[in-house]
Amino acid sequence: MPHPADVIAPAPSPARLPLAFLVGRSAEGHWLAVETHGLGGGIFRTCRDALHYAAAETGRRPDAVRLADTTLALAP
Repeated sequence: MPHPADVIAPAPSPARLPLAFLVGRSAEGHWLAVETHGLGGGIFRTCRDALHYAAAETGRRPDAVRLADTTLALAP
């Protein structure tokens, strides 16, 4: 029988990790909110709209939304 210290928990799948978003501009100048695990995102009219969406999706966790310092793109 294995001891509790011998059991290794599997790494959480991306779907189980807490949502986090990067907000920034695309190469075309659109505002994007991109989920960091590649599970979602969107194109927005303003930075404020993108931040509002990302905050709502993450339950307004203080560390869950960051502004990107590079251009962003949505994955196909």
